[in-house]
Amino acid sequence: MSAESLRIDKWLWFSRFSKTRTAAQELCEAGHVSVNGEKVLKVSREIRIGDELDILRGSVRFHVRVTGLSDKRLGAPAARELYEHLTAPENLKPPRERAFELRPSGSGRPTKKDRRALNRLKGKF
Repeated sequence: MSAESLRIDKWLWFSRFSKTRTAAQELCEAGHVSVNGEKVLKVSREIRIGDELDILRGSVRFHVRVTGLSDKRLGAPAARELYEHLTAPENLKPPRERAFELRPSGSGRPTKKDRRALNRLKGKF
């Protein structure tokens, strides 16, 4: 653990919130990261110990407090010591049912019944 502050993209990569530093930069530039309630759009934003981050990865939003800084990428167990989860445990894994509710009926591949109706309209059996 070293300096007083660290670039947000490096911290996201060191703490294993992203697989690559480029992916961490893309998270920031897309507006999926905020520090103390302010959106981070530049990857050069410095963070300090005690800052609270909101990180949106996919459909899961992580709310963490920075508890440590590092000067290199760490293994998973050591990386977990760089932050404290403030996210409620039930919010870490989104329910799979929600994904199916968002899909409008009739979109996507036609059902067998729909295909038969189309064949009848086209004159095929």
